[in-house]
Amino acid sequence: MKVVSQAVIGERLEALAHNEPRIVVSGNFATPWELVNMAAEKIPVFRFFVLNAQVGWPQREGIVTETPFVGPGVRMDDDLKYLPMRLSLVPRLFATSRPPDVVMIHTSTPRNGKVSLGIETNLLPAAIEEVRRRGGLVIAQLNSHMPYIFGDSEIVVDDVDLAIEFESILASPDERPPDEAPQIIGENVASLSSDGTTLQLGIGQLPDAALEHMRHRRHLGVWSEMVSDGIMRLDRAGAIDVNRVMTCTFLFGTPELYEWADENPRLVMRRTEVANNPSRIAEQPAMLSINTALQVDLYAQSNASFVRGRIYSGFGGQPDFVSGALHSRGGQAVLALRSWHEKSDSSNIVPLLSYPVSSFQHSVIVTEQGIAPIFGFSQQSQARSLIDHAAHPRAREQLALAAQQMHLLGSD
Repeated sequence: MKVVSQAVIGERLEALAHNEPRIVVSGNFATPWELVNMAAEKIPVFRFFVLNAQVGWPQREGIVTETPFVGPGVRMDDDLKYLPMRLSLVPRLFATSRPPDVVMIHTSTPRNGKVSLGIETNLLPAAIEEVRRRGGLVIAQLNSHMPYIFGDSEIVVDDVDLAIEFESILASPDERPPDEAPQIIGENVASLSSDGTTLQLGIGQLPDAALEHMRHRRHLGVWSEMVSDGIMRLDRAGAIDVNRVMTCTFLFGTPELYEWADENPRLVMRRTEVANNPSRIAEQPAMLSINTALQVDLYAQSNASFVRGRIYSGFGGQPDFVSGALHSRGGQAVLALRSWHEKSDSSNIVPLLSYPVSSFQHSVIVTEQGIAPIFGFSQQSQARSLIDHAAHPRAREQLALAAQQMHLLGSD
């Protein structure tokens, strides 16, 4: 690893301009903003690949953002390429249809010849391995405020080509004022737990509320895509089994959570294809998967991804953990949501969903008309494949018109 000036990084990025490169970036609250903004400034046309892009994400002509999980920074981006797929399978894309040319990471400062990816590991180890195999570039933003977390987040400095030193306080999610409903829902969810339960929780107020009502439990385990302040509080309350290592792929919480995680020997980061592997999840005793949705219909189909017909988030790790939890001995998959939506004055339990179901990922769709591949396709290309290869010829014109009205036509 060579620590250089921002000017040197800028020159290296400018040299990539003629290739229209793909840049994989740390997402969530680990975004290396200095590097991201330099790419937006120096490269006319390129692609970002990121999870849960936050507010402030650069948008302009020439920048295409690809993601399997849409964040608030790109929800209204008309050039967004949403990839509907399980997170456990996303790392495969780097070796196939979405090869990276650059990986930008936000890390701790070096310790014993390594840096840590800190609060986000997720897809990054797979991206780093593939970009190095391809002879691409790994660039780090070194930050002493980034906690050093053990496991797959640890990267030897020789695997980083260039780095800049930039001190910045890590951001945290906004706190929503509490009301009565989350507490009641949380208590109901917590009643499904028992001593020895293994926990997974998704992002949101409701899973955190459930954890608050588990403080009396003992010998709990954690095998989760995300760890939040609720897990930290359970640990401090003595509810977490001291003989079981807490496993996750990213942190989502307050500065206090980040400080708790720094060099915590009982917390380990695992890459997405390990932490989200349904077979590994199924090995955990009494796995309790706690996730949320926007709507549920009377067929028990859920909408966890779409608002007013536009993609709002994505599958995330929910399909992986639902499948894994149901195969765990004593496991349960819980979907938590409010029964009523106050702003629209309407029920969140509906007769039939009017938006796409948050279903499991398939590789192909097969009909008597042919085979429509969809794995690794963007939302737009997926729709085109289904119309061209799986739909009946008499339906294709009508489907194409509907796809146009739903913002589903366009190139990948």
